Amino acid sequence: MSAVVAYLPVPDLFNQALGLMSHFLPGDSMGLVRRVLSDVITPNRGTFLSFGILGTIWAASGGFAAAIEALDLAYEVQDDRPFWKTRPLAIGLAFLTGVLLLIALSVMVVGPRFGEWLAARVHLSGLFVFLWPYIHWTVAVGFTILAVEALYFLAPNVKQRFLATLPGAVLAVGSWIGLSYLLGVYFRQFANFNKTYGTLGAAMALVTWLYWTGFAMLVGAELNAELATKSKEGNPEEKREPEDITKIDLAA
Repeated sequence: MSAVVAYLPVPDLFNQALGLMSHFLPGDSMGLVRRVLSDVITPNRGTFLSFGILGTIWAASGGFAAAIEALDLAYEVQDDRPFWKTRPLAIGLAFLTGVLLLIALSVMVVGPRFGEWLAARVHLSGLFVFLWPYIHWTVAVGFTILAVEALYFLAPNVKQRFLATLPGAVLAVGSWIGLSYLLGVYFRQFANFNKTYGTLGAAMALVTWLYWTGFAMLVGAELNAELATKSKEGNPEEKREPEDITKIDLAA
C-alpha cells in the first residue's frame, strides 16, 4: 500500500498520512515509521514502482499466511489446503486488504477538503458542514471493517456467510482503535522507550503496538468462531471445499 502513496494525486498525502498514523502509533516509533515509509515511497521510476508494489505484496503475504494459520486455530479446524492454494490466497488477501485500507486512508485524508468543496459547490447548509467530519470518518472506519471482514471470511478453512463475520470485524476494529489510543497515551505520558532503550526504543514501541494489533484481530476471530458454533450457517466443523464444476447445471 505504501508503495503507491507517493503516486496518488493527493497533495502532501505522505505527511497527512503520517499525521493520521500518529494518532494510532506510539510516538516513539513515528520517526522509524517515517524513515521506512520515506524509503519505500520515494518516487524513482515506474519500473521501480511496479517492483515495489509486487515486492510489498509478496512480503505481506507471509504475514497473511501466518494469519490464516492463526484463524484456523481460532476456529479449531485443521487446514489441509496445500501450499499452492494457501499462498495465492495469502497474496490475494494482502492485495485486497491493502486496497481497502488505502481507500480508507484516502477518505480520511481527502475527506475534509472534499466536504468543504462539496458544501461550497452545492451550497449545503451548516448542518452538513457540522456532520461531515463524522460522516467521512464513519466511511473510513467502514472500509477498515470491510478489510478485516474480508480476512475473516476468506482466510479460515470453514464455510460461513460473509455477514456472519461482521460482529468479529466490528469488535476487532473497535478494540484496535481503543487499544491504539490507550497505548499512545501510555507511551506519551508514562513510558519513554527512547530514553530507556536508546535507538531500540522506537522498534520496541512499534512491535508492542503490532502485538496488540494482532491481539485485537484474534479477539474478533474468536468471537466469530464462538458465534459460528451456535449457527448452522457457519459451523466451524465444515471445511471449505472447492465446488465440483462438473456438477454445475449450466442450463439453470
